[in-house]
Amino acid sequence: MRLGVNVPNFGPGATPDRLLAWARTVEGLGYDLLLMSDHVAITPDVAEQYPAPFYEPFTTLSWLAGRTGSIELGTTVLIAPYRHPLLVARMAANLHQLSGGRFVLGVGVGWAAQEFDALGLDFRRRGQQTDELLDALAAAWQDTGDYGPGGIPIWVGGVTDAGLRRAIRYGAAWHPLRQTMGWHRDAAVRLRATADELGAPHPGFAPRILLRLTDEPRPDATRKAGEGSIDQILADVEELEQLGAHTVVLDPFVGDPAETEHPEIAWQALATVKARMEKQ
Repeated sequence: MRLGVNVPNFGPGATPDRLLAWARTVEGLGYDLLLMSDHVAITPDVAEQYPAPFYEPFTTLSWLAGRTGSIELGTTVLIAPYRHPLLVARMAANLHQLSGGRFVLGVGVGWAAQEFDALGLDFRRRGQQTDELLDALAAAWQDTGDYGPGGIPIWVGGVTDAGLRRAIRYGAAWHPLRQTMGWHRDAAVRLRATADELGAPHPGFAPRILLRLTDEPRPDATRKAGEGSIDQILADVEELEQLGAHTVVLDPFVGDPAETEHPEIAWQALATVKARMEKQ
């Protein structure tokens, strides 16, 4: 199973030097993937959780592709309705080629209604537009003379049954975000059962979980996956692999924008997890 890291590409501490330090730290620790979030218009509903400056993921990952060696790069997740599907098809294909085949395209429907308004988009059509994007990508990438050899992994974000079914329909990995272990256990069963119901292969499973390392164990009844003592976190990752996850993405941003100015805390947690896993 592979381990990835969601790097905060936003907030008061987001600078080019710090983003590069994040990339070199994550790659140096031996993680397999580096992923970033997506927002375009930092409207009040977005800024409440992800304040400016916000670095656009395609631009930032393209820059980091030239400053890293082997780590995979991806989006967690690109908001599907925000860009024309053919623009996404070209940017993703170009980034995949220019990085030596290291790009993973995670897509989602989006949640920030004010941001949709600012971009002149209909919030109610976001699910349909996500399907339209995925259809357009499949069609465009058949032209290998223009878009390259393809093979770009696609992850479909979301925690609803609609997101689960979308992943199955498009043969993509399902990429739910920051849930409890109880939720993941139920979700893994639903994923397989729904695929069987639809007569489709079981899709990949690539959850993104919180990384919040505490000195003492947290109550299992209330904590999110990836939250608690190092033993709890390692047990969560191991169980997710048993549930069928081919990749687990650790998200060290707990929620306070001030964290982005002190990434050393997150780096230490990531180092602790990696060191303990290598001893097992």
